[in-house]
Amino acid sequence: MTSHSLVPQPPALRLPVAQMRSVFHPGDVERKLARLQESGNQREYETLRTVYERMLERGPERFQVKPSGIPDMASLYGQLPNFTEVLDDVKRHVALAQDSSDGLEVTPMLLLGPPGIGKTHFARHLAELLGTGMNLLPMSSMTAGWLLSGSSAQWKGARPGKVFEALVEGEYANPVIVVDEIDKASTDAQYDPMGALYSLLEHDTAQSFTDEFAEIPIDASQVIWITTANDERGIPDPILNRMNVYQVQPPNQEQARAIALNLYHGIRAGHDWGRRLDPDPTPDVLDQLAQMPPREMRRALMTGFGNARLAQRSTVEVSDLPRAASAKGRMGFMQ
Repeated sequence: MTSHSLVPQPPALRLPVAQMRSVFHPGDVERKLARLQESGNQREYETLRTVYERMLERGPERFQVKPSGIPDMASLYGQLPNFTEVLDDVKRHVALAQDSSDGLEVTPMLLLGPPGIGKTHFARHLAELLGTGMNLLPMSSMTAGWLLSGSSAQWKGARPGKVFEALVEGEYANPVIVVDEIDKASTDAQYDPMGALYSLLEHDTAQSFTDEFAEIPIDASQVIWITTANDERGIPDPILNRMNVYQVQPPNQEQARAIALNLYHGIRAGHDWGRRLDPDPTPDVLDQLAQMPPREMRRALMTGFGNARLAQRSTVEVSDLPRAASAKGRMGFMQ
């Protein structure tokens, strides 16, 4: 599971640098497939055989990417002003990987904070910044531990886990995997939903992580892990000790206005109908949006844009914004 073939991209385009990394050994797959065929249980293990054949068809190499230079993160600091500490840490990791053949290594992180402050939004932006893919795993819906690590092929309806799928079916050796609401992992499950993280969050053991379905070691050591939680008390200490923990505060009034302004500009620029709307929102609209959690701002803006166009106006007014969202969003914000 080695890396080779450095392929630089034109720096003027700010494209990521990509090298290829093997995420499994084809020989391991060939041996497993041969044993399966010799056993005469191909029909019983048809899904497993299909997985092995798919692995050989796609091959073991995936892109391992990193920014082509220390990126200009000013816009991210503007869009996510309450994530400054986390962004500072990401910038340090990116700086370490520059001017070398080393891949980008980011220490697993836990983002702690109340709902709706933009934790998942941050993860999406980070994946875009690093030029890699993102997989979202909502832990609150994981009622079985095997969703991360796969279940034995002997079980009815068994299938590979999400980590295996991200690396084998994906394009990247270093995807961003977001374990959302890790503190809400079901405690009623027969198997610990967080059990696989004990090895996945450790660089050395992650290099040969074995999915219980495929039983093929895969290199998950380059995965960029982001976990989110509202409360760290439900997370075992051995898991917490494997991550950098950041307490993300709700944005203050000034930061919330900056987030709302960036969202307004981003939505407007991302749609052809945006040219029919004012380049900037009015101060009172910004004040109203600043009372909402970032999660609600986008929905409120889309409603506001739509109402302005229905009234054949280019200006979004406060009355165009949904009242319910603004009223509900006032709780828990820093003043």
